[in-house]
Amino acid sequence: MANIASRRRMALPHGWYPRNVTEIDSLLGEWTQGERSREAKEAVCPHAGWFFSGRLAALAIADLGEVDTLAIIGGHLSPNSPILYAPEDSFEVPGGELQADQELFAAFKAQLRDSGIGAPEPDRYMDNGVEVLLPMVASLHRGARILWLRTPPRYESKELGACLARASANLGRRVACVGSTDLTHYGPAYGFTPMGLGEKAERWVSGTNDKAFIDALLEMNCELALTRAVKKDAACSSGAAIAALGFALESGASSAKLLGYSTSLDLRPDDSFVGYAAIVFV
Repeated sequence: MANIASRRRMALPHGWYPRNVTEIDSLLGEWTQGERSREAKEAVCPHAGWFFSGRLAALAIADLGEVDTLAIIGGHLSPNSPILYAPEDSFEVPGGELQADQELFAAFKAQLRDSGIGAPEPDRYMDNGVEVLLPMVASLHRGARILWLRTPPRYESKELGACLARASANLGRRVACVGSTDLTHYGPAYGFTPMGLGEKAERWVSGTNDKAFIDALLEMNCELALTRAVKKDAACSSGAAIAALGFALESGASSAKLLGYSTSLDLRPDDSFVGYAAIVFV
């Protein structure tokens, strides 16, 4: 009996991103207008709703060069969680669908096995870390296939990224890798208020906690970035960022660039807020 193709449906509630293709294309055109380098093959970008972090995410994804497949790596996992992958053959996006790159996944899984890393497990849960970026890929990289992964905040994530880079090279694929993470989640809503509330806390988040994690990524230092993220609660999905950096290092990237930084306070004042950054590796 022939296999029946499966499709992962859009699961995030309305409001995370537009459901109208015309609106999506218009927003992305507005956010990414002007010259882009189109040289990057790896990026770290945020994954909040488009109202809060869509512009930064779009800048990073638009800066990626021509690709056959875009691997988006999310997180929202504990350190003891397994690596997760989406087993579906395609992913629903407004106005259509994106195809999964099953051949790349098979090659990637073989690389993980050779590196002594446990096999990924199916991701059966709704997670904004990957889904919120898919409509951007559909618009900015038409025809690209998708590899949906999630990885926990462990140093092993660096090797995961390296395995993905080796699998891509072995297949001769043009693959770009995106690590999807937001930065410090500060305030009563997140149970994290080491600097109290008000302007002092806001300055500490942007000028100290987020900056330390961003600087480690710009230095392309996986160990330092992971340590700062985990010990200082400076990123919600740091394993994803480490995986993207691991991919970059294995692929020969030699420099990193910060495309932009903001917090949710720039759009909505609140005692609880989140930091966002867009970084590319070239």
